[in-house]
Amino acid sequence: MKNILVPTDFSKNCNKAAIMAMKMASLFNAEIHFFHQISTPIDWLKLSKIDESKYPEILKKIGNAKNKLKELEKRAESMGLKCRTFLEYVSNEENIVSHSEHFNHDFIITGSKGLNKSLINKLLGSSTQYIIRKSVVPVLMVKQNEVSFPFKDIVFVSDFLEDVRKAFIAVVELANKCNAHIHLLNINTDSDYNSIEKGLESIKAFLKRFPKLKNYSMHVYNESSVLKGITKFNESNSIDLIAICTHSRKGILSIFSKSIAEGVTNHSTIPVMTMHI
Repeated sequence: MKNILVPTDFSKNCNKAAIMAMKMASLFNAEIHFFHQISTPIDWLKLSKIDESKYPEILKKIGNAKNKLKELEKRAESMGLKCRTFLEYVSNEENIVSHSEHFNHDFIITGSKGLNKSLINKLLGSSTQYIIRKSVVPVLMVKQNEVSFPFKDIVFVSDFLEDVRKAFIAVVELANKCNAHIHLLNINTDSDYNSIEKGLESIKAFLKRFPKLKNYSMHVYNESSVLKGITKFNESNSIDLIAICTHSRKGILSIFSKSIAEGVTNHSTIPVMTMHI
């Protein structure tokens, strides 16, 4: 991890995400970028100083945003981090993803309140869900609960049938840096109900590709949905982070379908990391 993007609207959860991102950047010795958007009724960059004065409310918002970005930058630099800030005069989730691609970020961290209340939730219903769908790098959403970082217990949710090695490598890298325990969770739903033993077989077969992995445990839950399985697992275990894959393939039965990953992101109260495969 070398370059972290932190989109922020300066809300409580986004501020928690920013603090956690700085701690993670320090752990990985990574550069951190803070990114904020302000929606303006006209092309702000083309205005003269005289024309800008005609929009005092917007000027005030821009001043406040610059001050808050500066505060984040100072805090990051006080931790010895290399930091950059970006203020964009448009509110568009596509720009968040394109900005990340342009600067080759390898991780995105932001805050989300949950269903219909996520980061910069102004266009197309949910910017958070758009970022999850379109980002090719891991996206970590900080939720309502207080964040425990470094993470100590990470649950990686999969059916372990598709090739999720690349995603799991990202989880292992994070777990190693945090000295965290990885819980590998396979959830049998009504549509693909299997025995506990068969569910464990797929995890064991997957782990043969990671012979050096030591700090882990295996779990199989039988539930009517993946979301219910994750919820039940979290109720019985102290988990700091949920890691789940997503892709754009169609089909509601796949554990990796975007609808399941987005549902987990919406309903979870603890941080969720999604990884595109």
